[in-house]
Amino acid sequence: MRVTPLRIAMWSGPRNISTALMRAWENRDDCVVWDEPLYGYYLHATGIPHPGAAEVIAAQGTDVDAIIARCIGAIPEGKQIFYQKHMTLHLLPEIERDWLSAMVNCFLIREPEAVIASYAAVRSDATLDDIGFIQQAELFDQVRAMSGEIPLVIDSREFLTDPATMLEAICAKLGIEFVPAMLSWPRGPRDSDGVWAKYWYDSVCNSTGFAAYRKREYRLSDKDRAIALQARPFYESLYQYRLQP
Repeated sequence: MRVTPLRIAMWSGPRNISTALMRAWENRDDCVVWDEPLYGYYLHATGIPHPGAAEVIAAQGTDVDAIIARCIGAIPEGKQIFYQKHMTLHLLPEIERDWLSAMVNCFLIREPEAVIASYAAVRSDATLDDIGFIQQAELFDQVRAMSGEIPLVIDSREFLTDPATMLEAICAKLGIEFVPAMLSWPRGPRDSDGVWAKYWYDSVCNSTGFAAYRKREYRLSDKDRAIALQARPFYESLYQYRLQP
C-alpha cells in the first residue's frame, strides 16, 4: 500500500472527463482538489485569447515557482490526498520538470476526434497545440524516464463504460482504498472550480455522476479532421499502456 500523504497530478488535454473525475476525488473525505494550477501562467505567457483570460490570470496567478511550491507542498485542509487536475498544454517548455518526482503522475486520454469536436464548440480556431496531445506524449515519456516506471494511463471511453470498476482499479494502483462516494456528487458548481467554469463546465455542473459512454459519429470540418489525424499517433502511443482491470 502507498503511504499517504499522496499528491496526484492527473495530466489531461481539454474536453475530456477531467472535471468529472475531479468531482469524484473531491467527494472523498480525505482529499482536496486543485483545478488547473498552471492555467493563469499559461495564458499570461502565451497570450492565447481563451474566454475570460484576464480573469483566469488574476485568479490563478503567474508566479510559476510559487504555484509549483504549492503543488508539492503541504496538503491543504489537513487532508491526506491532494488531487491536482492539470492540462498538459499548460506545462510550457520553459517550466522545469524536477518537481514532478514529488507527484504521482497519471495520464487521462481521450480519442482526438471527440476532443476536437467538443473543443471547437467553445473555440473554433483550435490548433494541434491547443488540444495537448503532443505535450501529453512528451510528458509521459519524461515521467517514465524519471520514475523508471510506466505511469498510470486512463482512457476516458473505457472508463465511462464501467466507472466503478475503473475507479476501484485506479485506487488499487495508487495504493489507497476505493470510496463508493466517488461515483456520485451533488449537482451544481463547486468553490474549487476555476473561474473559467462558466465557459467550460456547463455539463459537469449539471451532472450528479459519470455519464454513460455513448458511441458517436463526430462531424468535423476538414481542418479539424486533419488536426485529429495528426493527434491520433500521440493518443495511440499512450493508449497501449491504458489501465485494463
